[in-house]
This record gives sequence, structure tokens and C-alpha cells, in this order.
Amino acid sequence: MVVGNFWRGALTLTMMLVLAGCESFSTGSLQMPDIFDRSGSDETVVKRQIPFPADEYARLDKTGTSAVQGRLTYNTPDGQTLIGSGETVSVAPATRYAAEAADVALSGRKIEPADPRAREYTHYAKTDDNGYFVIRGVPAGVFYVAGSVLLPAGKSRSPIIIKQIDLGKGQTRDVDLSR
Repeated sequence: MVVGNFWRGALTLTMMLVLAGCESFSTGSLQMPDIFDRSGSDETVVKRQIPFPADEYARLDKTGTSAVQGRLTYNTPDGQTLIGSGETVSVAPATRYAAEAADVALSGRKIEPADPRAREYTHYAKTDDNGYFVIRGVPAGVFYVAGSVLLPAGKSRSPIIIKQIDLGKGQTRDVDLSR
């Protein structure tokens, strides 16, 4: 049992070293874009209907011992796979406030930026040249992992890509962030 745990830990460490080229950002004052409002459309911005639920967020931890890692890609309608190189990926708690933003973003519309207090609970990372990311220091809970990819010609973005995950304490979760 101990030997199995040793090799599992060694494999996890090796994977983390392979992904070390990815930048991981903490929460808080870092000014990162709101992933849910990154649609390339010139459409009117949707006003949030759910006010920021301070009491719901106050019960959440801002940091923890878990991690989310994976790769961001987008499959174009013509079958081309675009790698999300140098893109921002976010991990946000799956609150009712975030669910509203995710629903609007998945419908292809823009939503007004999140309340700065919500961003204090969101974790960010930049993908490496091959689209891989690692986000460390995430607490246990249910989260939305989200990103989008710059399309060829650099004038628009892919539709938002969002996956919901359940993350245990101290767990590293692999996410295939593709669409």
C-alpha cells in the first residue's frame, strides 16, 4: 500500500513538473478577465438578475489544497482542433450567481462583469503553448472550469467552454476543457 502511494505521488509530481510551464494565479487583487463575459459578439450585455449573494460566498473558502489541471482546445465546425495557447482559464465556485453567468455565456450572450467580491473566490491560470494549465490552491467544492480560444485571424473567440467539477480536499482533478 505504501509503495503504491509512493508511485502515485511520484506520478503526480512528474505530471506537475511537465505542466510547470503553465502559470497559476491566486485569487484576490489580480485583475484577470471575467471568463463568462468574453463572448466575441457585439450584442448588448445582459444585466445580471441575481444580486451578489454575499452570505453564500461568505460560507466558501477562498483557498485550499486541491488543484485543477487539463488542456484547453476548441474543435471548429470544419474539424480543425485549435489549441488554447496563452489563454486564461478560470475556476469559479458553482454558486447560483455563477450559474446565472454560465447560462448566459453558454447561450452565446455577454453578461455584465462579476462583482469584484466574487472574483476573490475565482482562481485563474494561463495555458502554456500546448494549451495545458494547472490551477493550485483551490478549496474543495463544486466549481465551473471555463475558458475560450482565440479563433484564426485573432478577431473573435470560440464559444465559451465550461465544465462543472466536484473537487475533494487535496484532490487534483484532470479536466478536458474542450468543445
